[in-house]
Amino acid sequence: MSNTIKSEIKFNVELDENRVPEKLSWSAQDGGVTEEEAKAIMLSIWDSKAQETMRIDLWTKDMPVDEMKIFFHQTLVAMADTFKRATDDEKMSDTMKDFCDYFAEKLELTK
Repeated sequence: MSNTIKSEIKFNVELDENRVPEKLSWSAQDGGVTEEEAKAIMLSIWDSKAQETMRIDLWTKDMPVDEMKIFFHQTLVAMADTFKRATDDEKMSDTMKDFCDYFAEKLELTK
């Protein structure tokens, strides 16, 4: 018998009468996070059997557009970093980061 450890990450979504998210929160006991409020969540899950990505993209109706742009930019940068760690493909990671710079420039996120 292996000594596996289970860890749980939990998302709570409060919806309005039209099923639009009004409030998002998440908890991760191992990370010391309890009912932390969030304005947006993007979750990707790899389904190996179907060879496709399953996604959950949620944001509250009061998420400001300017914050959504920053959220996307930071998510893209994080994906480039994760891609590098997961594949050790530095050239493609750098190409992805070049796009992130372009993205930030076009949205005027750089100061």
